[in-house]
Amino acid sequence: MMNDLFSLRGKVAVVTGASRGIGRATAEQLAAHGAKVCVSSRRLDACEAVVADIRAKGGEAMACEASISRKDQLEHMVAQVRARYGAIDILVCNAATNPHWGALNDIEDDMFLKIVRNNVLSNLWLVKLVSADMKTKRDGAIVVISSIAGLKGSSTIGAYGLSKAADMQLARDLAVELGPHNIRINCIAPGLVETKLAQALLDDPEMQAFTKDKLPLRRLGQPQDIAGIVTMLASPAGAFITGQTLVADGGAVIV
Repeated sequence: MMNDLFSLRGKVAVVTGASRGIGRATAEQLAAHGAKVCVSSRRLDACEAVVADIRAKGGEAMACEASISRKDQLEHMVAQVRARYGAIDILVCNAATNPHWGALNDIEDDMFLKIVRNNVLSNLWLVKLVSADMKTKRDGAIVVISSIAGLKGSSTIGAYGLSKAADMQLARDLAVELGPHNIRINCIAPGLVETKLAQALLDDPEMQAFTKDKLPLRRLGQPQDIAGIVTMLASPAGAFITGQTLVADGGAVIV
């Protein structure tokens, strides 16, 4: 029998970037714990495939096509979820982008602004869209997938890291604002996880050597490693955690 401390029965969740990787694993876990889940990404067919898998396992889910770069599409997504499932209880801001690999000194303005819009501003848009429902219910859980890139300097993914550090501050600020309404918002800062977004790092010989010889757990992260933490933060088990960044990196930042 499922422990009620981690039960999400009766909850409605939205997960962005949920067609693969961390987002997909998160959608599957939330559904497995009883939530009705909106699986969202830019590709509707990919979302529908995830929904089919969730339903095949006895869960409840719907697919929504939405780009985090388009406020109007996010508004439409939220409206679709409300129309089908009712008020939203859980928001997982997972989708992000990293179109620039190289020095910050070389980045073009439009590329920098794209990273900030997609990785930070879109999260604020989504929080504003769902928080009214949460305030009415006096209950809500929001999780932003950040990165340990926001805790360290980098000569190659500095713009991405900057956006992820901003997400951590966004969570702290919104936790102060929304806490009196019993709405919690937290970040998770994964280390290197085997996803398509991290492929350039996965192919880096130095990173491979670090993982093999120095990383305390001696393995890469898997999407399920992060999905489990999201589930905890979204459930009653995480009811007294807000404004925090939980690092899940196999020990990378301590060595």
